[in-house]
Amino acid sequence: MDAYQRALDFSVGVIDIVEDLNTPRKHYRLIEQLESASTSVALNIGEGKGRFSKKEFIRFLYIARGSLYETVAILQIFKKKNWVTEGCYTKLYAEAEEISKMLSGLINSVTSSN
Repeated sequence: MDAYQRALDFSVGVIDIVEDLNTPRKHYRLIEQLESASTSVALNIGEGKGRFSKKEFIRFLYIARGSLYETVAILQIFKKKNWVTEGCYTKLYAEAEEISKMLSGLINSVTSSN
């Protein structure tokens, strides 16, 4: 599944950035939340795929999309605090937009096959 693979790559990219963060006061809770939200995208796609019904799969795809938007919101905070560069943020935001489109398409595809 393309969306799943892209989500995995996205979370690895976020984790790579987190490993290089240099904040004046290590904001561990925010950093942990960013890692959690970004990895939750792929994890929810995978968990939903493993469920027994299309309805459950769709529910997990919506959760994955929510986690994606949560990741973007945290990245926006990090950008405002200058913890990530504009270029880094722009790259991750563009990837998140693509994953969001893929998730929406997958949701529509699964929904219409019911």
